Amino acid sequence: MRRLGMAAMVAMVAPLLGATGPAYAQMQTPTLNLLADGPSKTPEEREADEARDKAYKDSLKKIPAAKASNDPWGGVRSSDAPKTSTAKAAVAAKKTKTGSNAN
Repeated sequence: MRRLGMAAMVAMVAPLLGATGPAYAQMQTPTLNLLADGPSKTPEEREADEARDKAYKDSLKKIPAAKASNDPWGGVRSSDAPKTSTAKAAVAAKKTKTGSNAN
């Protein structure tokens, strides 16, 4: 009787664990070619596509170039100013503590 109860319990729990049932990852999927073009284009459609591409490229050329940086303090700062933070860090690293720590 115990064996029958245990078999029933395993049969109920097994689907929850995925132990039984079809392996969907191994099933063969229908083959679809998503990259295939539809029917070939007519010469008029090709010309229209080329004209559209040319108009797009021409419109990209009309976009003005980006201006220089909008930095209102750019004229005040100098590029050759010394970096004091790195100099102070180097001096602080070289200092060694001498003497005792007795209070």
